[in-house]
Amino acid sequence: MSPVLVMTVLHNEAYKPHHPLLERLWQWWKPGASFGVANMHRATFERVRRTHGLSKRWRDLREDPAFAIQAAALHLRDLDRTLPERHVRRYTRDELLALGYNTGERNMRAFARGVPPGPMARSYLRRFRTHRDRAARALAVPADGARAAAPPVERSR
Repeated sequence: MSPVLVMTVLHNEAYKPHHPLLERLWQWWKPGASFGVANMHRATFERVRRTHGLSKRWRDLREDPAFAIQAAALHLRDLDRTLPERHVRRYTRDELLALGYNTGERNMRAFARGVPPGPMARSYLRRFRTHRDRAARALAVPADGARAAAPPVERSR
């Protein structure tokens, strides 16, 4: 998994404040809200938790940024395993994975076949492309996505 991909998704998901108290209040108003610095929805988190044997809970995402990033990286890795090797040329693999993070696996696979994304997904993709260089600079990795040795993602106990 490319660290630049994970960091770019985090930049894309930074559109709202990620303070634990604000997220608790937001959840009171909107129970299905996403949590943590990676804005993960509960259903997605629960799938990642079961798949990877994570012991922490969904609400822990708002209190533990490192755990939220770990869960996001695991989810992106899971999406990567389901994305066909061959896809339309208009998107890079990382762009399709980011779209999958935002819109879900089924939509990601449709985009890979050439189904055009809707306006919200196109907006997410534009922001992803804009944030890619910024994320690469933050990691000191070339923006072309050259893979750096990523630290291993540890399983929670």
